[in-house]
Amino acid sequence: MQAGDTRLGAYWMPFTANRDFKRAPRVIREARGHHYVADDGRQIYDLVAGLWTSGLGHCHPHIVAAIKDQLDVLDYAMAFQMGHEKAFVLAEQLVGLAPDGFTHCFFTNSGSEAVDSALKIALGYHRARGEAGRTRLIGRERGYHGVNFGGLSVGGMSPNRNAFSACLIPGVDHLRATGDLDHTAFSRGQPEWGAHLADDLQRIAALHDASNIAAVIVEPVAGSTGVLPPPVGYLERLREICDRHGILLIFDEVITAFGRLGKPFAADYFGVTPDIITTAKGLTNGVIPMGAVLVRDHVHAAFMQGPAHLIELFHGYTYSGHPVAAAAGIATLEVYRQEGTFEAAAELAQSFEDLLHSFVGHPLVIDVRNQGLMGAIELASRADTPGARGLEAHKRCFWEEDLVIRNGADTLMFSPFLNSSAGDWEIAFDGVRRVLDTLE
Repeated sequence: MQAGDTRLGAYWMPFTANRDFKRAPRVIREARGHHYVADDGRQIYDLVAGLWTSGLGHCHPHIVAAIKDQLDVLDYAMAFQMGHEKAFVLAEQLVGLAPDGFTHCFFTNSGSEAVDSALKIALGYHRARGEAGRTRLIGRERGYHGVNFGGLSVGGMSPNRNAFSACLIPGVDHLRATGDLDHTAFSRGQPEWGAHLADDLQRIAALHDASNIAAVIVEPVAGSTGVLPPPVGYLERLREICDRHGILLIFDEVITAFGRLGKPFAADYFGVTPDIITTAKGLTNGVIPMGAVLVRDHVHAAFMQGPAHLIELFHGYTYSGHPVAAAAGIATLEVYRQEGTFEAAAELAQSFEDLLHSFVGHPLVIDVRNQGLMGAIELASRADTPGARGLEAHKRCFWEEDLVIRNGADTLMFSPFLNSSAGDWEIAFDGVRRVLDTLE
């Protein structure tokens, strides 16, 4: 498809500068392994693994086969007052993979829905325990928790919030962001500075009275804002403050779960256990939309009161635990186990870090950040057009270097495949460097 193709007109693309895109559309027609095939036939190396989604590679044959087999047997089953086997099997496997104490799983269709579900579960938990006054929610500046109104409200990315600010839910506060170029620039992994920022939660608790706070939600590593690893000790301090005041701690692991940090969950990687985990993306390797909320036993148990015939949580989706999505999820977890994906990703992390930090000293680069197989290169913005330099880098990587990278304004983000080759990365980042070397 080329500029002027009438088929380009109807689709209003998400998180895209539509007019700019349709002047020179970047269209994908196929994918296999670590590459896309562009509409013009070029092989394009994917340095973002879909959108933090497809860590095992595109069109993994085991997952594709599982989906095809499922479609021959059961396409859809109502999730209300009925069930099908694969949803129960996948839920059992997920809580088995989760940190100790997680016992139940609630299925959604996306990370955005998982976040809103988690917020509702947190509010319902306190109400069920006789603390209905705990309604205040705490997010974080620069946090991304999807695009539904709950996630927007606790999220802290200004462009996502601005147009909808009048309709965001009330009773929400935000911790300060952990990124600070004056103190954390060019850190390798977790910065040493910034654990004290967790004390914002204590300040907010004192302001509102902690007995009014239901939950705090953070990404263990903030992803879409440009990869902000947590300062050393930061997550531990959040956990401590939550325990002190009876506040639920929610980890949004839509990006960080399933090997992105070389462990099943970021909670395992950092050794900090929340009360609730949200996830999606890598749950099905990005093949079929699916999300999940995992809860510890005390959260679930609070709802299991009253007559057994009554619905405990008035919440759900038409496609919760969809049979085809559940089949994809089971197959994805099988591949993670069979191929030793998490261990392989952990072994690759140092090579990835070294390649990213080879950009330190480049005249356009003002920061490099990484954690596991998540990385970002932040570029200096043009004085008159913030964000234009990053978008140009994205487009030129596609057209000139046969690479897909992601840009958020002037920050270039990378989330490579969990089964990557360091040699492929070297070639890909050489292409990124050539683009930056000629970028104005």
